[in-house]
Amino acid sequence: MATNVVMPKMGESITEGTILRWLKKEGDAVQKDEPILEISTDKVDTEVPSPVDGTLLKILAQEKQTVAVGEPIASIGAVGEAASAGSGAVPTPAAQKAETQKTEAAKAAPPPNPAPAPPPTAQQQPSNGQAGQGQPVVMPKMGESIAEGTVLRWLKKEGDRVEKDEPILEISTDKVDTEVPAPFAGTLSKIVAKENETVAVGATIAYISGGAATSVSSVPSVPSVPAPQQAPSAPEPKTAAAPAPQQTQPPPATATKDDRFYSPLVKNIAKTEGVSLEELSRIPGSGMDGRVNKNDMLKYVESRKGQAGSSVPRVQSFQPAPPQPMAASIFAASGEAVTIIPMDNIRQKIGEHMVRSVHTSAHVTSVSEVDVTNIVNYQKKGKDAFQQQYGVKLTLTPIFIECMIKALREFPFINASIDGTNIVVRNEINFGIAVAMPQQENSPLPPALIVPVIKHADKLSLAGLASAVGDLANKARTKKLTPDDISGGTFTLTNPGMFGNILSTPIINQPNLAIMTTGAIVKRAVVKTDNEGNDYIAIRSMMFLGLSHDHRLIDGLYAVQFTERVKQYMEAFRGEL
Repeated sequence: MATNVVMPKMGESITEGTILRWLKKEGDAVQKDEPILEISTDKVDTEVPSPVDGTLLKILAQEKQTVAVGEPIASIGAVGEAASAGSGAVPTPAAQKAETQKTEAAKAAPPPNPAPAPPPTAQQQPSNGQAGQGQPVVMPKMGESIAEGTVLRWLKKEGDRVEKDEPILEISTDKVDTEVPAPFAGTLSKIVAKENETVAVGATIAYISGGAATSVSSVPSVPSVPAPQQAPSAPEPKTAAAPAPQQTQPPPATATKDDRFYSPLVKNIAKTEGVSLEELSRIPGSGMDGRVNKNDMLKYVESRKGQAGSSVPRVQSFQPAPPQPMAASIFAASGEAVTIIPMDNIRQKIGEHMVRSVHTSAHVTSVSEVDVTNIVNYQKKGKDAFQQQYGVKLTLTPIFIECMIKALREFPFINASIDGTNIVVRNEINFGIAVAMPQQENSPLPPALIVPVIKHADKLSLAGLASAVGDLANKARTKKLTPDDISGGTFTLTNPGMFGNILSTPIINQPNLAIMTTGAIVKRAVVKTDNEGNDYIAIRSMMFLGLSHDHRLIDGLYAVQFTERVKQYMEAFRGEL
């Protein structure tokens, strides 16, 4: 029986991948875990290994084709089995689509659980039997313990055209508020679940018809090919919208002549760093057939930054600049004595959580002052080399987290929780980071705070922590967090210092027993002592480090010892590259 090779899921936010090249051809023998092709997503380029020993019978997705996660891309038969007739030739798109559908129909029958497939395969197998309403959109499962969700608001109305992955509504669970994207393109033909209605997971909340029913087949990767394949021009609007110096040149005509293939990862780096299509076409590629890869992009970006920073810096004045005027309050303009605003769902949840924490834990705060000069200097001087070596940006936060994790290993009760009259000592460190969410659209309320969690943070290197911090912060700002991302934390860090605040006394994030706060880093003259005992004055980067802790278990001595231990690790930090 043949085994399907499917497009792997390379991350929570990754929904598709592009075939870069096949390392094996039809009829070749393959070994289990032997790389058989290379794929690219907007996060990473990687090889895909064979799941079994056997013979590569059929290649279902061609090079430069974009395929949805979970879709078959190849078929592997038994060792020595011959490839099917004509399988060595590359079929036309129409023939390939027909052949793929036939192949999938044959492959879908043997597995033991095709029957429970309707919910996850609603976009793969269009259900045209819903009274002509189209394909159902169901309430997604947002976590293991989540059984239902509440519709907060619809972003589209009935009759609106929607594109695949375009947000169509916002939902709320007892863990997180998030947007729900359209699982396929088409027309929103019917809204079943109204706003503020609570719906069980898996229940139908809407129907999408039209474009989805006519364009989505049993292999959704086939119709998705044209858009991504013409997408090398995707960053072009950014070039066209650039300042006048770009518009006075005729490069767009030459840029369209660039027929090189750029992976989603390369295009994502180009978009982030503001590299235009014309600029991209001039970058020499070290990959196969001159393809520009991740390392080529990072080297080019670093060299460009070096050129931009080569000018002589201006002498800065010691006179502080006056603060910029801010917009007047929208409430004052109303002329009313008071303005009443209903709380949104997330603000209600935060309020309940904070009040419960104050009523549960006996809050006490301890503060130490830390010399973080070594950390600041390392981050400034080593961030470029760090990014070149590990492919992630290095900020101060992951360095702080690494120092705190080292201290948490030595002070296990800081990482514990209380269950009734029992003390639960956690042997794993799941590190929470307070992140400010974006301003709610059309809401006058201030941005909310959420705490995504780095699971098993004690197992990660500094590079792993830096990557995890960046990923979680990005998911928080783009409303992509799942309940699993914000649950299971054992210790929390909040960093008001990034906004200039030198000290805070945060509320403990239940069921944690402690939360650490880092203040603003301020340069000032301090008294230091050399190895011979002589005092001297030096300009150092100083920071206040605070710990709010639960006095039911953590007494002052234990809290101070932990805070001072974190301070020791921070001041002794030298970094490694």
